[in-house]
Amino acid sequence: MSAIPIMLIVWGVVAACFLALLAYRGQLTRYEEDQLFLSNSESHEQQEQKEIIRKVNQLQPAIRALGVAAAAMTVGIVGIFTYDAWQRLQ
Repeated sequence: MSAIPIMLIVWGVVAACFLALLAYRGQLTRYEEDQLFLSNSESHEQQEQKEIIRKVNQLQPAIRALGVAAAAMTVGIVGIFTYDAWQRLQ
């Protein structure tokens, strides 16, 4: 059995998780605004913005790791497919 179908399934799962995290980050930052809070009367809004930033910063390492994993797997799958095609041509 070839390794390509298994790698494609794993790649699909990794890519789906990567895209889901990107969508979640986009949903979090949809309402984020660049504001300067000068008075204490807007402290609730300031706390909301800090919470959004904290969540986005927590997601960033996972997004980077899944992005690198998806890219590496893409290169690996293309490399194996190309090598296999080259061997069949000869």
